[in-house]
This record gives sequence, C-alpha cells and structure tokens, in this order.
Amino acid sequence: MKIDRTDQSPNFNERSLPISQLVLHYTGMETGQAALERLCDADAKVSAHYIVFEDGRISQLVEEEKRAWHAGVGNWRGISDINSSSIGIEIVNGGHNFPNADDLPPYPDEQINAVIALSKTILERHEIQAWNVIGHSDLAPERKEDPGEHFPWSSLAAAGIGLWAEFEAHPDTRILFEPGDRDRGVSIIQQGLAQIGYDIAVTGQFDERTKFVMTAFQRHWRPSNIPGVIDMDCLQRVGALVRLLP
Repeated sequence: MKIDRTDQSPNFNERSLPISQLVLHYTGMETGQAALERLCDADAKVSAHYIVFEDGRISQLVEEEKRAWHAGVGNWRGISDINSSSIGIEIVNGGHNFPNADDLPPYPDEQINAVIALSKTILERHEIQAWNVIGHSDLAPERKEDPGEHFPWSSLAAAGIGLWAEFEAHPDTRILFEPGDRDRGVSIIQQGLAQIGYDIAVTGQFDERTKFVMTAFQRHWRPSNIPGVIDMDCLQRVGALVRLLP
C-alpha cells in the first residue's frame, strides 16, 4: 500500500485524548480534486488524516498524532471531542450531494480495497476496537449522512473492520413504534442504541432525536431500508450487536 504525502493540510492542532476511534466519511463533492483542495485550504478549517480516491490512491494530509478537523460537533460512546480521539478518512464520493440524493454513486472496488488496507494498518497501530469504527452519521446523526447507505460496511466487517452481525435474509419489518409513541419498548431500544455508542437518552419517548439516531443506525447496519421507525428487525439487530460488546 503506497501513501502519498505530497499534499499537506494546515488544519490541525494537538490532541487532548488518546486515539480510540476510526471515523469514515465521504467527501460529498463533485470531484476528488475539489475535495483535496478544500481539505488543504486554511480558510476552510476542515481536514482529515487521509483521503482515498476512486482509483485507490491514498494521500495523507495530517499526521496521525495530530488532531485533524474532520468530525465537528458530535458524540460517540460518551466522547464529545471526536477529533481528539479519532483518525479520520475521507473517501472520494459524491454521496447525497452529487449527482443527487436519489442517485448515490458507487464506491469502486479499488477504492474499497484501499480503504480496507489503510484501515487495517490504523487499527493495528492504535488497537481500535470494532465498536469504535464508525461513520460520520453515527456520531452526528442530526447533521450528517456520510458515508451513506451505499457504503459497504459488511465488506469491511468481512475483512475484520468494524462491528457487524449477520441477520436473516427476509427480516420481519413490522413497525413497533413511530415518532410520538411512548412505551417501555422504546426505552429498551434506546438503551441498546446507547450501549452501541449512540448519544441518546433513555426516555421511553420516540422523539426527534430518537428518529435521527434510528435513521443513522439503519443507514449503517440495515442500509436497504432506512425509514427511521422502530420495527421488529431493528429491535433484533440492536440486540444482536449489543451481545457482541464486551
């Protein structure tokens, strides 16, 4: 795996936490070059440690020991300064922005293979646990959608990257709870989501925050169906993932 260090971003500072998380993003821009220029623009005040292009090329923009500015406001497993605790990888893909939200561009095999290879080396260097390999939408469900429901999380998991559980081919998607509902069952799934790592209060009320978190959960762990409601299949998936936690 070859990593280019030609382009460097000025957008970083010192960490205040040890590295424990890996965060994956899509660039959400029309071209990889446009994304690279923005990540290296001092006025943009955004960056990432790495950017992976469609053809599998990898550029390192910020040294891993530094705090790149990729995550913004968010929370995962009780950590709110995600930039200090994480390595950020930007993956060149238009996502929900280009060409449009209804026509998500694929991630080429060459690119995903490069993401897998890079992620493996990062996990080895920093002993990052599977439940701390996340998408931008997981830590900021109200703000972000990346790396999107078209990102192949299951392929990464098959390579030993990230938390995953196998589920039935024909899931039971009977709706249990919708926004506005209040029930002990809502509390149970909120508790499970919090155990996985999401920033969610256990209230028993299916409020707006719960809908955003459910949508992020589905985007990551059930990308074929993301209505944001609580159904039987999601209840089972949350339970299966919680059972994989220490």
